[in-house]
Amino acid sequence: MQEQISTVAFIGLGVMGYPMAGHLAQAGLAVRVYNRTAARAESWAAEYGGSHHATPAEAARGADLVLVCVGNDDDVRQVTLGEQGALSGMTAGSLLVDHTTASADLAEQLDATCRERSIGFVDAPVSGGQQGAVNGVLTIMCGGEQADFDRAEPVLDHYARAVSLMGPAGSGQLTKMVNQICIAGLVQGLAEGLHFAEQAGLDQQRVVDVISKGAAGSWQMENRHKTMIADEYEHGFAVNWMRKDLGICLEQARRLQARLPVTALVDQFYGDVQVMGGGRWDTSSLLRRLRTRGDD
Repeated sequence: MQEQISTVAFIGLGVMGYPMAGHLAQAGLAVRVYNRTAARAESWAAEYGGSHHATPAEAARGADLVLVCVGNDDDVRQVTLGEQGALSGMTAGSLLVDHTTASADLAEQLDATCRERSIGFVDAPVSGGQQGAVNGVLTIMCGGEQADFDRAEPVLDHYARAVSLMGPAGSGQLTKMVNQICIAGLVQGLAEGLHFAEQAGLDQQRVVDVISKGAAGSWQMENRHKTMIADEYEHGFAVNWMRKDLGICLEQARRLQARLPVTALVDQFYGDVQVMGGGRWDTSSLLRRLRTRGDD
């Protein structure tokens, strides 16, 4: 029987990582944190009582499990494989879990590197956004060995409502790509529907009240229609990050010879939103693009 994990390190305290690490501290785990902006790590430690450290390696030293939640592939490499990266502070028998939405190639690289050091690895991207992280109801899709997943799952359960092993290393990232592909089409469809209703002179809220109870209903409709109708986008999952994710999807699709025509088109639409100055707007800002670009 494997030892229960009691000490964890959390690398990356952004809008997702900050509350995720907080749930672990509130669950009674000893949490050691690192963040590139040290002041944020200090604030976290003051709020939750854990310890903050100057480098990923220092945070990882003595931890049974190291969790990473940063921006992109390069960030993951820096905080794990860099000179002061987490792996330089980890010991054989410990476990690395990467929550970053990154490439499947990177997950496979990290898995191989960890194996060489007798360290377990799980790629574990999340879905549910900042609200899901704060409320502890994220969906986590994992790739890795069953034994490593079994060790990590009880810890991940502290901020998730669903944690699933999808296959070997990289499978979590591939599943997250499917998630983002589906969301892209859903958000564009919702934006077009609301735009059409507006142009037709319909009461958009009443339209949503009716169609949300049928086959058109979705998480996006339920959680984003009010702010979309109000033309409010200073919240949620940023367009810049969605474009990063869709870029990963489209690159992987080229390798797999999978056809993603709608995803590629929506990615271009998000490019338009960025040109409009909306890189930090929520992904539902596709509606503002339609309202602005009357020729589309």
